[in-house]
Amino acid sequence: NDVVGTTTRTPAFACRALSSRDGGPGVDYLCVHVHVSVKPGTENDFLSASLANARASSSEPGVARFDVVQEEDDPTRFVLVEVYKDGGAPAAHKGTNHYLAWRKAVEHMMAEPRRAIKYRNVYPATAGGWDYGDGVGLE
Repeated sequence: NDVVGTTTRTPAFACRALSSRDGGPGVDYLCVHVHVSVKPGTENDFLSASLANARASSSEPGVARFDVVQEEDDPTRFVLVEVYKDGGAPAAHKGTNHYLAWRKAVEHMMAEPRRAIKYRNVYPATAGGWDYGDGVGLE
């Protein structure tokens, strides 16, 4: 694994959302927040590479969401919010050509090693609250 400092924060009550308010099936998604700090002056290149990766990642069958957010007060800091539908999806994602291209493109931009924190979803409790769905415009 090439991400440093991976931890899991799973409160006992949040391990599994069993059902939704409307009676639909609950989901047990893995939500990974990857904290990234890039060298000053590389923000635009990092963002360009990360958006290309996010666009492709959003189409992976095991990915419910793949968001890229940039800190307002420090534009060299980003969080990649990766929501996976099952435990095998992160490994499948890391084997894709778009992820490998992203990793190579951004490795020299890192001000420090990336840090990932893993969470389990609590709310929304259904897939419909997380998945982009077919035909949803993301840009």
